[in-house]
Amino acid sequence: MTSTNKITSTGRGLVLAATSAAIMLAGCANMTETQRNTGIGAGIGAVAGGLIGDGKGAAIGAAAGAAGGYAWSKYMENKRQQMQTATAGTGVQVTQTPDNQLKLHIPNDISFETGRADLQARLRPILDQFAQGLGQQPGTEVLVVGHADSTGTDAINNPLSQQRANSVRDYLVSRGADSRIIRTEGRGSREPVASNATDAGRAQNRRVEIFLSERAQVAAAPAPYGTPVRAPAR
Repeated sequence: MTSTNKITSTGRGLVLAATSAAIMLAGCANMTETQRNTGIGAGIGAVAGGLIGDGKGAAIGAAAGAAGGYAWSKYMENKRQQMQTATAGTGVQVTQTPDNQLKLHIPNDISFETGRADLQARLRPILDQFAQGLGQQPGTEVLVVGHADSTGTDAINNPLSQQRANSVRDYLVSRGADSRIIRTEGRGSREPVASNATDAGRAQNRRVEIFLSERAQVAAAPAPYGTPVRAPAR
């Protein structure tokens, strides 16, 4: 076997292994959404990289795909800057996650009163800004996650956290967002970010998180056939 054939064989092996791993990861029920997306993205990236024809290409593709299948495009960066301006001084944290999602961490004191699922007035202007353009950018997805502290039982906290996430979704839709791209989850008290042993800690755990993402394969897609191309400036 020649050196070239050996490299090609290695690349095919990496592609097959990564693809198989991605398929198995997709079916793991005990993985978080981020972990699952990361594994699937690695497999997709390896397939794309493997098309280069050597093992190095497959490895590079797997590393790129491990970002979870999401892209940090100009649209995402503009949205981040818009939301940082809109949330300045409110306590809302606007960050880029390791897998290229835009995350809004919204504390309880501006989102919902204790034990309630109706939006506080201070949150609405922030959601007004977030809703702008949602659904007009191809490949965008929104996940709204509601959380509660450990006070009370799961029978109370689980539906309450879901209702809070649904309230955010419904408000975004009322402001023109496309309901088809928005998912909601209520996770009760299962994912605390602080100790539930103190009032301050419980207040931190009562929160809503909004994730905006753009699929990498959509962001990187070439312009449709027939799209006019501008001549370079002279």
